Parts: sequence; structure tokens; C-alpha cells
Amino acid sequence: MFKRVLIANRGEIAVRIIRACQEMGIETVAVYSDEDVDAMHVRLADYSYNIGPADASESYLNKDALMEAARNTEADAVHPGYGFLSEDADFAEMVTKSGMTWIGPWADTIRKVGDKDIARAAMVPSGIPMSKGSTPLESNEDAIEKAKDVGYPIILKPVAGGGGKGMLIANNEEDLKNILNIIDIHKVKYYFEHYIEHSRHIEVQIVADNYGHVIHLGERECSLQRRNQKLLEESPSIALTPDRRAEVGALAIKAAKSVHYNNIGTVEFLLDLKTNQFNFMEINPRVQVEHGITEAVTGIDLVRTQIRIAAGEALELQQEDVKFTGHAIECRINAEDPDNNFMPSPGKVDFFLEPGGPRVRVDSGVCAGLSISPYYDSLIAKIIVHGRTRGDAIKIMRRALKEFQVRGIKTTIPLHQRILKDEYFCTGDIDTRFIRNHFSKYVQPMTPAQLKASKKARTEEEIINAINASMYYA
Repeated sequence: MFKRVLIANRGEIAVRIIRACQEMGIETVAVYSDEDVDAMHVRLADYSYNIGPADASESYLNKDALMEAARNTEADAVHPGYGFLSEDADFAEMVTKSGMTWIGPWADTIRKVGDKDIARAAMVPSGIPMSKGSTPLESNEDAIEKAKDVGYPIILKPVAGGGGKGMLIANNEEDLKNILNIIDIHKVKYYFEHYIEHSRHIEVQIVADNYGHVIHLGERECSLQRRNQKLLEESPSIALTPDRRAEVGALAIKAAKSVHYNNIGTVEFLLDLKTNQFNFMEINPRVQVEHGITEAVTGIDLVRTQIRIAAGEALELQQEDVKFTGHAIECRINAEDPDNNFMPSPGKVDFFLEPGGPRVRVDSGVCAGLSISPYYDSLIAKIIVHGRTRGDAIKIMRRALKEFQVRGIKTTIPLHQRILKDEYFCTGDIDTRFIRNHFSKYVQPMTPAQLKASKKARTEEEIINAINASMYYA
């Protein structure tokens, strides 16, 4: 087992990894930017190392600075968490070539699943169903021709990247031409998929050791999204029977084996509610934000499992050993103002009272007195509740949201409270259009000024951010 793990991340996921390592008797190294000198993950780790200025490109995305931190603190493994460099195959390779262990899938695997075009092609020999798609787009003219073959409506997706960013919907050729006026397909590589309008977003947690043994830990319902960004997740999905759960689990295992997957990951599907067919979307080669609800219903610690697999341990669990108990719900609490088009709300946290009591877990990276930085992701905490039934879990989450008090900044707590009271949500009548159809005020289109600014975007990150705020959204 490892002696010391460097965590190449920040915030609540860094805290989550630190706690898992502490329970396993492993020392931890926190890295931090100048902005994060007083952050909670820095306070909790055994060692800490400054990696540069507040700008993420000069700190948390600076591979050389992270490698220097790992070497100088004599870490023997690196855990990337999620986001930042967690899906960067080159960084994973840098870590392993230096003699340290990467806690995640092998670099070659990350490359395979990170390129959606390659990943989709890998699924074909196994007969895994997926919506009709295109090859990467070469020009605007090529895009218009390929769209005719795929069939409207279509969804444009960046070939690389994840987290639902940069996706756009075109219902017809006019929509597509408007989108092509915003983006530059020579700067960001895109492809098409036929857009399944009436669907549920179902993802399956997989666990694979380094010796070819793969199991699944059930599914998560992730249909409640705003512009492809998840707001609330559940496990299990109320839409699936035990037979259908076994079906999608088997598909996920087959997908993992198609790319010789190792460590933990998530296979994402769209359940077409017209045909009742699961359609493969992608594989995420990292721990997910919503991993806690799977832990709640299975009792399996996914971060500890990641570490053990990376250390070379064989997976002892068999599929029949996995038992699902009760129902779990997670609400993502972001430092954003949902009543003002989700504008970020950085600033000092004057008061921070987390909910507690039976069956409530809070994963957070902040406390009273700390400041929320405008430089990083706005996620500040996740509330995870576990009930005997879905109805029980909803009641516990309502209570937890009422208890959660944050002052000094705006948060998404009020929006979650409205969702948890919505009659359609409570009956389970949800799909990927739920927020758009029932909470349309929270998906306002881009303003003319924002649209004009988006056309001036030059870097890939600027383009993706512009697209993510676009008037063309799922």
C-alpha cells in the first residue's frame, strides 16, 4: 500500500480523498494556489505544497508544478479527483514514468475513452446500442451534409472533454447554421449524435481491477440537468425494474471490457423513453461528483476501492456480492444565484451550518470564514441522503435543505427546495427536459451581449464556456 498520496485537486473532492487516505493509514499531500492558502483541504492534509498563482492554468492545471510538488514531498502516488487533470492521459503518463502510481485508469485507457469518436467505435464490435452519429466534422459544409445523414434533431458534442460542457442542440438546418456562426470547428473538434428528445440520463458505476475482473455497482438517475450540467442525482432510478437494472449493468460491463478498462469509472447511457432502449454515450474515467449516492446504497467506499486497485490489489467482490439497499439522493450546492441566471456568487462565507442527523451526509470543502473564489468551480458542497424508500429520501432531503444555512453568498439551496416540492419530481415523472419544462426561468437564453462576446472567444476554454451559456441548449 502507498505511504503518501499527493492529491492533484482542491475543494470537496480533495477533502473526500484526504479522509479516505487517513482511514487507510496513508499520508496525504495537499497542493494549493495562492488563492487557496487557507482552504480546508490544505488544513486537513498531512503536508501541503504551493503550486502557483490563483489562475488554474498556472496552478492546478500546471503539470510541471504538480510533478515538482509530488517529487519534493516524496509522494508515491497521485490522485487526480475529478475535473482539472483527472482525464489528462499525458499527465497520467508523466506520473507513471516518474515512478509514481496514478490512482485511476491507465493512460492508454483514458485516451481511448476521452476521444468520444474512438470510444464509440470501440463499442461497435460488442453490439452495444447507441444513437446514430457522425465522424468528426471537418468544415461547416461537411457539418450540414452530415447532419442530413444523422437526422434532426442533432446534438453537437466536443470529441474531447466531458461533464456535459459544450453541447448544443440543433432542431433543423437553420439552427445548425446559427450554431456554426458561433463556434469554430477548427478550434474545437465536434461530432454529431441524433438527439433523443424524450429520454432519461442513466449512468452505471463500474469497478474493474488490473486483472480483467469487472463488476457494476448499479445505476444513478441523472436526468435533472441545466444545460447538460447535473443538479440532482438519485440511486436507484425509479424508471428501472430489477431486470432492466441487470440489463444496463451488463451493457456497462461489456463497454468497459471493450476498452480493457481498469479502476473505477462510469458508463453513461440515454434511455430512449419511446423505444425503451439504452443508448451508449460515453465512459468517464474518474470518480464522479455523484459517487456518494452509490456508496450510500451499496455500502462500498469508491475512493478506497480506487486506491486499492491502483496499489495492485485484485477485486474480491463478485457481482452477486453487491447488494442495493434503500434510495439515495444528492443535491449539488453551488455558489450561484439561480434567480439571476445562475450567476456565480463568490465572496466570504459569513456563516456555514451543515445539516446533520440520521441518514444525512455532507461532502464540503468550505467552512465559515473562508472565501469562495471566482477562479474555480462553484461547487461548495453536496448533500447526500439515504432513505428506506424514495419517498423517505425526499423527506430527509427536504429536512436537510431546510437545515443548511449559508450566509454571505448566494447558493442553489432555494432551487433544490423547489424541486423537492414539485409534484412531478415527487411522483418520479422526470426526464432530461424536466428543468426546461417545469423550471424554465432557470434556463434563460444567452443575451445579445453574451452572444456577441462568445463570437470573440479565442481559446478552446473560452469557446466551451460560451457554448455552455448558449441559447441552444438541451
